[in-house]
Amino acid sequence: MIAWRYLRARRAEGGVSVMTWISLIGITLAVFALIATLAVRSGFRAEFVGTILGANAHVTVYSAGEVDPLGNLNRTIPDYDEMVARIAAVPGVTRAAPLVRGQVLASLRQGSSGAEIIGITPEDLASLPGIAQAEESAGDVARFSEGIAIGSGLARQLNATPGDRIKLTSPNGVQTAMGTSPRVSSYEVVYVFTAGRYDIDRTRIYMPLDQAQPYLNREGVADEIEVMVTDPEAVESMALPILRAAGDTALIWTWRDQAGGFLRALEVEDNVMFIILSILVLIAAMNIVSGLIMLVKNKGRDIGILRTIGLTEGTVLRVFFICGAATGAIGTLAGVILGCLFALYIDPIFSFVNWAMGGGVWDPSIRGIYALPAELHLNDVLSAVALSLGLSFFVTYFPARRAARMNPVEALRYE
Repeated sequence: MIAWRYLRARRAEGGVSVMTWISLIGITLAVFALIATLAVRSGFRAEFVGTILGANAHVTVYSAGEVDPLGNLNRTIPDYDEMVARIAAVPGVTRAAPLVRGQVLASLRQGSSGAEIIGITPEDLASLPGIAQAEESAGDVARFSEGIAIGSGLARQLNATPGDRIKLTSPNGVQTAMGTSPRVSSYEVVYVFTAGRYDIDRTRIYMPLDQAQPYLNREGVADEIEVMVTDPEAVESMALPILRAAGDTALIWTWRDQAGGFLRALEVEDNVMFIILSILVLIAAMNIVSGLIMLVKNKGRDIGILRTIGLTEGTVLRVFFICGAATGAIGTLAGVILGCLFALYIDPIFSFVNWAMGGGVWDPSIRGIYALPAELHLNDVLSAVALSLGLSFFVTYFPARRAARMNPVEALRYE
């Protein structure tokens, strides 16, 4: 009761309502910033990893290669059917698919762009969730055996829609007496997908394996084996069994090898941001100290009277501790509400900011993904609450202890 009376007292009555409001707003904004940053961090990592795992192999198996009589290194896999069968039998492997790859020039009417062809069977393409079950798509993936599937970014570059025929030019074409002649063929676009990653949507073309092999001079061979596993996060434990099943001349490359550097940099950035925002919370909590010191100074006479009528040091400490702790708790609660609302409604908020800034705030060619993601995790919210309350309670104890140790005789000497 005494603590609540002190908290709502006006400045004319010896209260510090202005400092209390400053402390409350500071804690609220600091906790909001911390939760919002943690949510965006979690969302960005989940979006990045999700787009990688939805459209790329968890493990890629290559051949170490053999040197042909002309001295050229041949790294194709001639017995890919047997290798696929052995790898698919490994416990934990959900899918193994042979692929061929090649670089081509895609052109339609007046537009042209470089692209990467991936030869894959229709059944294996249908099992790629980021492609066959893309959030945004056009055309019919069931007709993949009749044409090609292209990314939405490449489709925009070429102004292509399902039903158009795209001309593909491969530099590694037919061998003639005059050298290598480029191979030019046209294919119907039957499916346009949005995988969620700009680099994938901008460059990738899927072609049926039986058509891609002769087109890329890979008759009867594959360039690699694409492997999917049950738990991609634990892909390291699957590497050795897959390598043994692939054979002595096989090499493997996991998705963590591909994106490991980026994920480690993201983890370091996460830790640094958490430390910086923790300092921000501490600075906001220090406002509570300022307010309590002023409150103790203004309430010196009241403390002397309370001690004289029988309040113990512990009771006085609790009074002023509640004053500071209540400010920290209310500010933390308000910050949690704002942070959770920001994470839950980030799409309309981001759309409004983009509209207010005239568009172009988020460039997918630089960011790699199409929107600012946010993913709210209970652990992140609890860590922000624990940090804020812990710092608020810690800094509150010292001015409250000073008030409890005030000598009532000195406090009332000049009254």
